[in-house]
Formats: sequence, C-alpha cells, structure tokens
Amino acid sequence: MTLTKGQENILRKIHVASKNNPKKPEFPFESPRFPASKAYRISVPGFENVWIKDESTNPTGTHKDRLAWEIVVTYRDILRSFEQKDGFFELPQMSIISSGSAAVAIQNALKYFGLPGLKVLVDKNLKKNHIDILEKLGCTIYTVDLGLKSFSSKEILTLTHNENGFDITSAEALDPTTRFYDWLSYEILNLSPEYCFIPFGTGNLFENILNINKIEQQSTEHDPRFSGEIETLGECHFIGVTTKNISSKATKLYSPHLPFVHYDEQWIRMYRTAGYCGELSGVYNIEEKYLDMAIKFGHKNNINAEPSGIASLGMFFQMQNSIPKKSKILLVNTGKCII
Repeated sequence: MTLTKGQENILRKIHVASKNNPKKPEFPFESPRFPASKAYRISVPGFENVWIKDESTNPTGTHKDRLAWEIVVTYRDILRSFEQKDGFFELPQMSIISSGSAAVAIQNALKYFGLPGLKVLVDKNLKKNHIDILEKLGCTIYTVDLGLKSFSSKEILTLTHNENGFDITSAEALDPTTRFYDWLSYEILNLSPEYCFIPFGTGNLFENILNINKIEQQSTEHDPRFSGEIETLGECHFIGVTTKNISSKATKLYSPHLPFVHYDEQWIRMYRTAGYCGELSGVYNIEEKYLDMAIKFGHKNNINAEPSGIASLGMFFQMQNSIPKKSKILLVNTGKCII
C-alpha cells in the first residue's frame, strides 16, 4: 500500500454497496435507496395518467448529483490503482465546462469526501453571484466566451491550468452514455411510460435512458434493477426537450456548441427502426410560450423546478393535442439547482 494517510481515509469513506443490486443501492451517498427519487401523479385537464419523476430532492437539487457520485467512484478507482504502485501520487484535479448545476453537484460531492477541488470553465457572462457561490464551495473558476467555438478537452484543460488533470466535460473514459445516469434510467424505465419527456442539456441523461432501454430490449437476462414492461418500452416515445433560443428561460438547455453529444438524427433513427423506442422519439425545440405555461403550472402545483428542469412539462403542453388522452405520460423534472 502506497497511499498517504489522507488518501487511505478518503478510500475508506467511498463505499459502493453494489454495481446493480437494487437491494444495495449506491445513491444518494449519505442514505442510499432505490428508487432514489420519487415519482408521483399530477392532475392535467384532459389527461388521466400523467406522472412526474422528481429529481429536485437530490442533495444539491438536481439530477447532476448522480453524475457527481460517478466522479467520486472514479476517484475511488484511481486510489485503488495507487495501491498497486510504488511511490506516492497526487490525485488529479478535474476540469469541466459548466453553467452551474453540474459544478455545484460535483464540487459538493468532492468536498464531502475530501477530494481535490473542481476547476470550472464558465461563460464570461455568468452572473457574479453564481461565480461567488461556486468559489465559496471550493471551485476554481476560469472565464471564457463559450459562444466563440467548440472547445476540445485539451483546450479545456489548458484554459483551466490543469494539463495534468482530466476534463470531465467529454468524459469518454467514464462511459457517460451508459454510466452517469444508469440507476436513474432504471428508475424511469421501471415506470413503463408510453411517452417520456426529458430535458436535453448535455444530452447525457437522454442518451443513458435510450441506451439502457436498448440493452434491456436486446437482453434475455435483464439487469436486477429492471422491472419495466419490455413491450411498452419498445414503443415508448422518448422526447428530448431543448431550445435554440438564446434568450430562453431554460438557460441550461441552450448551448451554441455541444461537441461531446453522441445524439444525432441517424443515431435515433436507427433506434426507432430497430424497435428500441417509439416512432416519435427524438429531440425537439420547445417554444417559449409553452415553457411559460409549464413554469406557471409548476408554481401553482408546488413543483420544485427551474425552467430547464420543468421544460419536459412545457413540451408535453406543446404536443398534447397529438397525444392520446389515456396514455401513461412521464415528465422528468431534473430539478432546481441550489444556486
């Protein structure tokens, strides 16, 4: 063993009960449970079976807390690798492009486990009070005009003065399309919706749900966490919700550049053709008037969500005239960041 005392303490603190045993869940890290967040029915005039999957109850208020846990698990793996080597090694720092919620969630988890602070590349126009909160949590902040271009991992590391660290914006080595939100994906799929509306920011959550649904559609031996209705899910319309409106209230769904997203029209067309999802599955742009309707509805019904988090409801309103009234509809509320 070549870990320092501090590293030994960190490693002991990071406990992963299991990879996929629903009786031994891994999240939330202070009090693991499965499902980790609740789903509940809401009343929408004209519809009988509308549900919300509510991620606002996570430690910092959004689904990004699940991503944060995966970063912590990655540090556990790094520490385990240190145990097998001669000499002592410093833990690398992580860099990320973030508008707030991912950085807050990750830094909160890193701080809890005593891990190195996060280096965050933010847009030059990010509100000062948001930057102050991130710095107070322990993030190191770097600013740039994110609208200029798409930044590569190497450029992100350079801009955050972290050439020896890792960029987790792209995070290909972390398997973002199957791992970041795998437990959440099973929680969603187990509800067996016929229509599932999902906010699409980085795209990782949407990709995770579709990829895990594909795995279960192909499988003869299902994951222990899976209890969904396979035929229903094969016909489920998975609707990603984004915006191209730079002035939209759904600020976390707008990005001029998404260089690391795997989703494209051919990707989803193949899934539809192979029968892994319904024919309407895809990513759609929300109109601001329907987002405003969702925000108003959320306030009236005590749904804890920021505009980006409740965009799923807005897209449902936008498409409701084409949806059969008795369909089971699931709206993913990705929550409301503490900042």
